[in-house]
Amino acid sequence: MKKGLLMINTGNGKGKTTAALGLIFRAIGHDYRACLIQFIKGTRISGELVASDRFKDLLDVYVLGEGFTWNPKGMATHVEAARKGWSFAKGLILSSSYRLIVLDEFTYLLRYDVIDKCEVQDVLFNRPEGTHIMITGRDAPECLVEIADMVTDMKAVRHHFDFGVTAQCGIEF
Repeated sequence: MKKGLLMINTGNGKGKTTAALGLIFRAIGHDYRACLIQFIKGTRISGELVASDRFKDLLDVYVLGEGFTWNPKGMATHVEAARKGWSFAKGLILSSSYRLIVLDEFTYLLRYDVIDKCEVQDVLFNRPEGTHIMITGRDAPECLVEIADMVTDMKAVRHHFDFGVTAQCGIEF
């Protein structure tokens, strides 16, 4: 049986977005159109954004988030960006324009009740038949897990951050 799959990369380990980028690379290698929508990451220059320019005939990238924040002050800006991002993503999902759409860091929008879970389930469940969706982010909510075709839990065993090694170009961004 062939169908558009709903896939999730979750967990507290590193590599969720990186694995999704590998899936994008595989799809565009077969001349399928792909789309990466980043919901949390801001406009900071990252390797994946720079590299995406080389594949602009098959890959569209949309950075719709305001960047990471740990400060509850100013959260309204982040919430508004996330809601606008979901509205934009819904249109792309339902358009049949892409074979693969990656919703990067999407789990947080549901985890923190930024968008309606029932609406998300409905859109994902009723997406066009040949559209694959990959969702990334920690703590995937049960409402996504129960409708997913594949869920991978990235488990942290050891991380260089724990030993004082900071984020490095080409590895974390």
